[in-house]
Amino acid sequence: MRGPGLGLGLGLALSLVLAQGAWAQEMDRSPRPPVNPMIAVVAPTAAPAPEVEVAVPSDVVAVTEDALARSLRPVPRPSALAERIAALKATANAPGLDLSGREPQDEIDLAAIPPLSKREERRKRRAKASMEGAVCGVPAIKGEEIARITSNVRGCGVEDPVRVTSVSGVRLSQPATVECSIAKALNSWVDEVAQPAFDGRLVELQVAAHYICRSRNNVKGAKVSEHGKGRAVDISAFILSNGKVLTVSRDYNRLLRRIYKAGCNYFMTTLGPGSDGHHEDHFHFDTSTRSGGRYCR
Repeated sequence: MRGPGLGLGLGLALSLVLAQGAWAQEMDRSPRPPVNPMIAVVAPTAAPAPEVEVAVPSDVVAVTEDALARSLRPVPRPSALAERIAALKATANAPGLDLSGREPQDEIDLAAIPPLSKREERRKRRAKASMEGAVCGVPAIKGEEIARITSNVRGCGVEDPVRVTSVSGVRLSQPATVECSIAKALNSWVDEVAQPAFDGRLVELQVAAHYICRSRNNVKGAKVSEHGKGRAVDISAFILSNGKVLTVSRDYNRLLRRIYKAGCNYFMTTLGPGSDGHHEDHFHFDTSTRSGGRYCR
């Protein structure tokens, strides 16, 4: 006699079989990825298969699965390249060559280098000290860098000003606020012209003017002076080591005339006694950027 439990179990089993059949049919109807038309993969045949006429395009390459697997493997290195790499590895730590094949330079024996002499040490200390307080990248120009100068007057102001206190060992009577172009020109003129002219006895330059926002020659309505751009300096006197003072207004002799005229080789503009009536008591030097060349009067 069959119990109710047996009938229920048979019913569940039958339902499961029917469901699996339906799922298998559905999977059979599911879409599959298309076959690459350029490659026809031929499976290895362990047993004869029924012959089926298949139309294969003429440009299709027939390969086996084994050949396809081999095509995906890395290509071995050429023997010449492998031998070259092995040779380089073998000589990498050799004393004669590095990997580049170049001969190494002789090693420096630091212990064999003699210490600096006292004279060389003093020279080294002086060279280091020479850059202390230097501006414009020139050891002989002493001073300090200052903040950018702006002005409400169009044309006035200095982008990278410095406050110079001495040039080529010659102090200035007052710190001159200028840009580096005029500082370098003044330093070279003192070192190569003025100081040799005074036999090395020049100790101070009397500075009459440096940066100031004003018009040329203080004439109302005139263009902004090079002083207003930080590119000009006025020198009114020369002080020597014995205390003697030579002024442009009183002592414009042959010596001062010579060093003034030589300034034309260092500055873009040189103005002095007899030039225009506005520079009878000082030398005006500037490094203007105007076109037309130097202006020396």
